[in-house]
Amino acid sequence: MTAADSRIAVYTGSFDPLTLGHLNVIQRSSRLVDRLIVGIGVNIEKQSMFSPEERVELVERVTSDIPNVDVRAFYGLAVTFVRECGARLMLRGVRSLGDIEAEFTMTLANRKLDPEIETLYLMADDEFSHVSSSLIKQIAALASDDELARFVPREIVPDIRRKIR
Repeated sequence: MTAADSRIAVYTGSFDPLTLGHLNVIQRSSRLVDRLIVGIGVNIEKQSMFSPEERVELVERVTSDIPNVDVRAFYGLAVTFVRECGARLMLRGVRSLGDIEAEFTMTLANRKLDPEIETLYLMADDEFSHVSSSLIKQIAALASDDELARFVPREIVPDIRRKIR
C-alpha cells in the first residue's frame, strides 16, 4: 500500500488536558483508519494548563499501546495541518448538541478553506458526554486522585497535580 492509498485521519483538538472522552475517540477512530494523527492545536490566545510539548508527551504516553497513532503539535488552521499531514479526513469528537452546533460552523468554514477535506464526527461514549478539559481544570484542585481518574487517564493524574499546586 502506498501513502496515497492509505487511509490517514487527523483528530485535532487542544487536549489540555487529555480526557477519557478524548481517549475514547482516539481508541475507536484508530480502528477505522490505517493511521491516526492526533493534532495538538496551539492557541496563543488561550491560557493553557500544559505547554504544547507537554500535551504531546501526555497523549503519546497514554496512546503508546495503539501502534497506528502519531501525535504532533501544530500552530495555525487545523485544515492546513490536515493537508500538511497528507490526510483528507479530519476527525472531531462531539459530546453534546452544543458541540455539534459549534462544529457545524467550523466545518462550513473548513470546506471554504479546503473543499477536499472531509470532517467526520465521532460521538464520545455516553459515559464521557459531560467530560471536558474545562471541567477538569475546575475540579482538579478539589477532587481526589481516584475522583480525577474518573475523567482523565489515571497515568496523567500526577501531571495534573503538579500543575495545580
